[in-house]
Amino acid sequence: MSQARSTTPHISRTAVAAAVLAAGGLVAAGLGGSAGASPMGAGQSTATRTADALGLGAKEKLVVRDVVEDADGTIHTRYDRTYDGLPVLGGDVIAHQARSGKVESITKATPAKIAVASTEATVPASTAERSAVLTARAEGARKATATKDPRRVIWAATGKPVLAWETVTGGVQKDGTPSELHVVTDARSGKRLFDYQAIRNGSGESQYSGKVELGTAKSGAEFSLTDETRGGHTTSDLAHGQSGAGKLFTDADDAWGNGKGDDPQTAGVDAHFGAALTWDYYKSVHGREGIRGDGKAATSRVHYGNNYVNAFWDDSCFCMTYGDGSGNAKPLTSIDVAAHEMSHGVTSATAGLIYSGESGGLNEATSDIFAAAVEFHAANASDPGDYLVGEKIDINGDGTPLRYMDKPSKDGASKDDWYEGVGLEDVHYSSGVANHFFYLLSEGSGAKEINGVKYDSPTADGSMVEGIGREKAEKIWFKALTAYMTSTTDYHAAREATLKAATDLYGADSAETKGVSAAWAGVNVK
Repeated sequence: MSQARSTTPHISRTAVAAAVLAAGGLVAAGLGGSAGASPMGAGQSTATRTADALGLGAKEKLVVRDVVEDADGTIHTRYDRTYDGLPVLGGDVIAHQARSGKVESITKATPAKIAVASTEATVPASTAERSAVLTARAEGARKATATKDPRRVIWAATGKPVLAWETVTGGVQKDGTPSELHVVTDARSGKRLFDYQAIRNGSGESQYSGKVELGTAKSGAEFSLTDETRGGHTTSDLAHGQSGAGKLFTDADDAWGNGKGDDPQTAGVDAHFGAALTWDYYKSVHGREGIRGDGKAATSRVHYGNNYVNAFWDDSCFCMTYGDGSGNAKPLTSIDVAAHEMSHGVTSATAGLIYSGESGGLNEATSDIFAAAVEFHAANASDPGDYLVGEKIDINGDGTPLRYMDKPSKDGASKDDWYEGVGLEDVHYSSGVANHFFYLLSEGSGAKEINGVKYDSPTADGSMVEGIGREKAEKIWFKALTAYMTSTTDYHAAREATLKAATDLYGADSAETKGVSAAWAGVNVK
């Protein structure tokens, strides 16, 4: 699936180790919170103490992005950083503050000191813009143009911080997914430093979940797919268009769809239902109300384009968009796809894992992990929980799922284990390392059958791993994502983040923390 970015995002080989903003995609390349979040204002009030603890210079400032409060009163405040008024990409930090107000530790996306000789660019913005458009076209985007003027930034995600231009280009990718390519150009030499796609590709009669209950609203004589109990989430029909908000689904009798693709409402039923299940999961399991934890809903759009075999999340419209699949016969609106796409939004609002290199693989895996979690939590008889990704939408045309979490390599491309250079793979394939870790942590290694599906998970070192249970594994991953991962987290840093999360939740010497260590060893992350 995707996140408003390409389903097969290009990885800039000159800067593959980084990740600055979040993105994700679903197709053959792959499907493209915070417990008790405290008020942002309270988090901003600690910025001065955090800046002092970091030893920031007079030109640096911290701006709160997300706040998470633990049951024991510990507060994890995530900050974006500015330098002389310019955004610092890859400069995010997390302050971990005790109930007493003392900042006990700080997690940084980069260890580098943020400083540049000058914030005056020698390369004109127009030159950076032309270069960015050429890059987008070279990567296959049609109708590529700059969507806004380039902005000056400090690029700190890889190596020594430099003054740069960030240019955002629009257009359409090869498979029909909208393009939002961010290109970072050195503002003094004109060298392209990095680029990444920002689009992450990921009562009614539904096509995949049987007869379901829907949150709707009545206005006059009509009902609409507006879920007032979940932040006002709406679902709209693009009618095969590729832009705009679409037309809100309405109906006279509040009975939606017929369970088949010949009724346009059916895809709307599945998408609306999936969004509700995802909202309920994050709220009831993790205490997070809505994607951003602010109680506000996203939106869903169905029937995007023609024969579009993908789905994507787009931060800019705060929306999920679904194609109808090959022959417009299999809309990509199953429960796990909906959860996958919405989870890209959660990642963007929290860790902001850059959608390239190992952090991009972790971004994509996070959406797969929570897609499985939502599916199990939903306990829908027509679509029971499993560790398969996209098994209902028949994206391969032969009845096989898009991805397997117990042994990712079964799809022919995903990676089971970590190795030096795994970050050079497409993020939908490097995500296999974290997906495999999560399966091992939840269920353990070896053969077993769950909800009628047979699994047989190996380990990199031949060891036997004993699972701690999926519900505990979900909580560990969520806490690691929201409290300890940063925009540039790689697999080894993810190991440390999950060990910290397990220690917080269950204790340093607990079976759960030991299980985290064993599961990472099982995928060769030590």
